[in-house]
Parts: sequence; structure tokens; C-alpha cells
Amino acid sequence: MSERITLRASDGQVLGAYVARPACEPIAALVVVQEIFGVNAHIRSVADGYANDGFLAVAPALFDRIEPDVQLGYEGADMQTARSFIPKLNIDKSLADVAAAVDYCKATGNKVGVIGYCYGGTLAWLAVCRLSIAVAVGYYGGRIAKFASETPTAPVMLHYGRQDAHIPPEEIGAVRSAHPEVEIYEYDAGHGFNCEARASYNAASAKQARARSLAFLKKHLA
Repeated sequence: MSERITLRASDGQVLGAYVARPACEPIAALVVVQEIFGVNAHIRSVADGYANDGFLAVAPALFDRIEPDVQLGYEGADMQTARSFIPKLNIDKSLADVAAAVDYCKATGNKVGVIGYCYGGTLAWLAVCRLSIAVAVGYYGGRIAKFASETPTAPVMLHYGRQDAHIPPEEIGAVRSAHPEVEIYEYDAGHGFNCEARASYNAASAKQARARSLAFLKKHLA
């Protein structure tokens, strides 16, 4: 079952969120953090998938601060629109929106994890460093290396593609060197390899990364 709800961040910003509920009592709660394409069909499908696995999944609409209900595709004009949002983003405000979703999840009485993709992957890293959560998973977070000096307060798993033109190998190496305790996996894939709607989708890598993520989340949240 899914629904749309409203959240309020600590600075008073009101934003929407997509909520996918499991058929039975949740194992735990999971905040699903978007790419730069909004809470689109792909991110909703990710939330639905984790709900099917027993999690209460909440995907906050981070772009509501800029434009309400952004849902973009991955090519042509939509790609250009997505890129136009990048200079308008404030990562601290985005983290405040993630925190609002975390608080909503905590209010249900569940343990909370965060999983994010691309921009959301970096936010998953910041969430586990700055917020009180139980676990984090990040996919191809392009700015994690910038924040590698920060210390996670809970277990972390990160996924990267070796052919990712947006994340140089030395940045992955910097994160690995700074945090040998973090589980980092690399795949023979490019950026966005988890998204079935993108040309860079790699089914084998996506399947393997999700299996690892699900086992990791259950280990630390169940």
C-alpha cells in the first residue's frame, strides 16, 4: 500500500513524501533518498520494492524546496531540467528534509536506516555521520569523498561503478582509505547502474548490489 504524506523540516519547510507500506508489521523503516530526478517512477519502485521486503519505506521529495512534485526522466529535456536543479541545491537543507523523513519513521516506533542514490547516496553518507540512524547504504554518491573526513556513527555500505565517469577511482580510494570499516563494493558498470530506466542500467550489478544491500539492512535493522 502506498500514499503521499506531508513532512515539515526543522527550518519550517513543508515537503511531500511517498510512503510505501508493507503488507504486514514492518521489519523496520527505511528512508529512500532520490537522485536529481525527483521522486519519480524509479524511486517509487525502489520504495515499493523495499516495502515488499517488509520495510516501511519513505521517499522525501527534496526538490519541493525548488519546485513541487518534480518527476523527471533520464533523457533529453528531462535530463537538462534535472541538471538545472544542481546549482540550486543546498545539501544542508536537503539533509534537513532527510531528517524530517527520519523523524517521521522514528515516530512509528521503528529502527531507521537510510538508502540513497546519486545525490541521495551522498545524503545517505551525511545522514549516517550527522543524524541518529541505525544503518546507511549509498549508491554512486558523487560527493562522498568531499565529506570523507566525517565519521559514520552506524554501519555503512557503499556501491560504485568502475566505469562511472562522474566519480574518479581516486575518490573511491580516498573514501576507502579514510574508512576501512565501511563496506565498499565496485561493479563493472557505470553511473546509475541500479536504475532500469537509464541507458547505464546493468541488471547483473543491480541485482548483486541489491542483494547485498537487503542483507545488510536486515542485519542492522531487524
